[in-house]
Amino acid sequence: MALSPMDVTRLAAVDTTRAARMLSEVRSARLSGGRAPVAPRPVIEQSWERMLRSGVDPEHDFRSGLLPLDEVRRRREASPLRHVLPVLREGLLSVADVAHHIMVVADDEGRLLWREGSAPVLRKADGLGFELGADWREEVVGTNGVGTPAVTRRPVQVFASEHFVRSQATWTCAGAPISDPRSGRLLGVVDVSGPLSTMHPATLAWVDSVAKLAEARLRELHVQSLERLRAVAAPVLARLDGRALVTDRDGWTAAVTGMPYLERVVLPRHPVAGRRWLPALGACTVEPLGEGWLVRAAEEPVASGGVRIVLDLGQPRRWSVRVLGGAEAWTRELSPRHAELLYLLAVHRTGRSAAGLAEDMFGDPARTVTVRAEMSRVRRYLGAYLEHRPYRFCGAAEVELALPEDPRDLLPHSTAPAVAAHRTSAPPP
Repeated sequence: MALSPMDVTRLAAVDTTRAARMLSEVRSARLSGGRAPVAPRPVIEQSWERMLRSGVDPEHDFRSGLLPLDEVRRRREASPLRHVLPVLREGLLSVADVAHHIMVVADDEGRLLWREGSAPVLRKADGLGFELGADWREEVVGTNGVGTPAVTRRPVQVFASEHFVRSQATWTCAGAPISDPRSGRLLGVVDVSGPLSTMHPATLAWVDSVAKLAEARLRELHVQSLERLRAVAAPVLARLDGRALVTDRDGWTAAVTGMPYLERVVLPRHPVAGRRWLPALGACTVEPLGEGWLVRAAEEPVASGGVRIVLDLGQPRRWSVRVLGGAEAWTRELSPRHAELLYLLAVHRTGRSAAGLAEDMFGDPARTVTVRAEMSRVRRYLGAYLEHRPYRFCGAAEVELALPEDPRDLLPHSTAPAVAAHRTSAPPP
């Protein structure tokens, strides 16, 4: 009887050699078009399909040039991940070193910026090109514990010949994405890797837990920065009449006066001082204040008029909504969940009820509480162009979808049944 993918995972914990041999047979069969003795795990099989479509050679080790050390240092200094390195080190390094693993932290472009852990394993990693400054995007080096979590936006363990490129089959990796809690944007991936003999089925849960601790630390830092800005804003707002608020550089509100509290304001991608039109506020005057912006709203909101909304899902890891029309265009990067929801509304222009969206997202129409909570967050920045009961784009808005060239690359992170159905039902280009 053939083993299921879950059985193979258990087998790897007790018999690494046999599991590696079996996965090698699975890989060879799938890449040659033959019948595999064991079904690959879905996350691995989907990655292999992406690699075959993008032309990654499974039999040849391709390495792009390493970044110069000064560029690695520049990226480290610019990366928010530098603030959570103590969390990652405390949670991962002590165990990793004993277990003959290394910890690697990569940025959102798959470049390895930090690498620490067992010295012998670091030397072995050098032989695989797993070095500082190396590019480990999935589309460059195949299925791996850095690039694949960046695409799927969820934790992934890659064991032995689950790696698409043969030269990596002596290695095991477990990586988890770290996202910016302010925007949902991918900041990078933390990965624990080592030789095959170091594989343990609990490694992935361990790495994911530490990644979530890192995100929690980023949230704490954000709250602290808003508190500092609030102290600066209070005396300024106390002297003002009318509607005004102070936000940080990402649009998160620190303090308001003369108006209901808004958690976040959608600012232009590169805000500058002057008169602007902002969603939910209309005509405003924007000026720098401390580490943020003072936004003074006009007495009467300005109608936005007809708009064109472009939902850009064409990139593998970054999705955005752009609003064109009214007094000023603006763009917002989308979290994975909001990208799914807006895609579903874009393809169902007549609207979807909360139960319908729950069915589309989770295969369970009863999960309306989750859907309503997420749609409430979407409406904070897109509310002027959304209606509810059912949820839908307003009739006056022209909605344009920018999709991947290959429909099978649509929102690769998504496990939503409706999104998966659209991936498989659309014919390849």
